[in-house]
Amino acid sequence: MSLLRLEPRGEASRAMVYATPLLAVALTLVSGFVLFWTMGFDPVKALHAFFIEPVSSVRGVGELAVKATPLVLCAIGLAIGFRANVWNIGAEGQLTLGAITGGGLALAFYGDGGWWLLPLMVVAGMAGGALWAAIPAFLRIRFNASEILTSLMLNYVALHLLNYLMHGPYRDPEGFAFPESRLFEADAVMPLLIAGTRVHLGSLFALLAVAGGWLLMARTFIGFQIKVIGLTPTAAGYAGFNQKKIIWLTLLLSGALAGLAGLGEVAGPIGQLNPTISPGYGYTAIIVAFLGRLHPVGILLAGFLMALSFIGGEAAQIALGLPKAITGVFQGMLLFFLLATDVLIRYRVRFGAKSIAGRAAA
Repeated sequence: MSLLRLEPRGEASRAMVYATPLLAVALTLVSGFVLFWTMGFDPVKALHAFFIEPVSSVRGVGELAVKATPLVLCAIGLAIGFRANVWNIGAEGQLTLGAITGGGLALAFYGDGGWWLLPLMVVAGMAGGALWAAIPAFLRIRFNASEILTSLMLNYVALHLLNYLMHGPYRDPEGFAFPESRLFEADAVMPLLIAGTRVHLGSLFALLAVAGGWLLMARTFIGFQIKVIGLTPTAAGYAGFNQKKIIWLTLLLSGALAGLAGLGEVAGPIGQLNPTISPGYGYTAIIVAFLGRLHPVGILLAGFLMALSFIGGEAAQIALGLPKAITGVFQGMLLFFLLATDVLIRYRVRFGAKSIAGRAAA
């Protein structure tokens, strides 16, 4: 006879939809406290170094925006697809292709650039990400292949392609055989938006993506089709909505935004192509999308939180000598607690044994 049980709700709790991410964050902080204590570190000092110290200066807040930019761009595109039950897990590869195609233009026009080069790189970066996303879209439409598997496997193909280019055609001929490209010239670099920080034009693109994502989903007929297809595919079919068109649209859009994120990295804080463009932004963006409840504003806030885990992990490594894996541990705990607490959306916790009358009625 259980003293703790889950009781089905009559309908999904709207309050819990927004409360469970906050609960997941709180549980992650509590677990982090226990983790640091068991590792022999002062938990208060460790949490301060992880979450407070990195954003205690203007430069630190700027770094937070720099890290949040690719997360938000990728997550906005992914969330639109997820709303339509199109499960793109390939943002990491699409980000990489955006960096390859956009950054390739910076190298192709090295020494011959102008004001037109950066806009052309932005278009090329988005096109590269979209074309990489078109592969799982075609396979889904033509052969009904799972876009989860195909987009995920293409991440590794993109990474190997980048490694090949870094050791071959893209390698700096004056770089002493190091696997990296030339440093981009001024015409191929994102302009800074805030003096004294590394906040660049890509951050503005991220804000525009948030606004555009909200307008698409809340104010357009296509957004309505995406939501209906995701919620009730049968009803969408009766209404004449074209599911294949939505699959193409959502995958190409998410690929283009991920490609823009990749271009923003190589033309922004990195300033060149190298084999480690992303520390896993495309994968982390999946957590950002769900933590933000697939809503653009929620994704913006979740993007800053996950960005803090990146810069906080780096700060904690320097200040306390914590292992590099601590960032992944915190992100993993957050995802675990988010998935665990989501059960409260459709179930409520009850304490005490169920009465005989209640069991008979059930």
